[in-house]
Amino acid sequence: MGAGVATKIHSMTTVPAIDVKELRRRLDGEGPKPYLLDVREPWEYMAGHVPGAQLIPLGELEQRVGEVPREGEVLAICHSGQRSLAAAGYLRHLGYTAVSNVDGGTAAWIERGYPTEGSSAT
Repeated sequence: MGAGVATKIHSMTTVPAIDVKELRRRLDGEGPKPYLLDVREPWEYMAGHVPGAQLIPLGELEQRVGEVPREGEVLAICHSGQRSLAAAGYLRHLGYTAVSNVDGGTAAWIERGYPTEGSSAT
């Protein structure tokens, strides 16, 4: 799936959004944890990612969508929130119902000083 296709799909689909503060609350909270889908490139992911994030680059999502669970909440994240918005729109288009985009993405997570995994982990 090219980013162009995902952009067209997400523009036709309403995608709920959360900020990184809410993401941290959901990851640290009681109960089932959301599936955190990181759609950045592998080099970006290795440089630092939210703990527990699962990497499926946006360009591979169409082929690997079976790896994303249909049950439970899915939160899509990228660097700033644009690629993840496209990914979330694509998943909603496919019938995933509990999908949200993380506004601000990994950049906002790191700016807040939240913990990361990867080579720039704090």
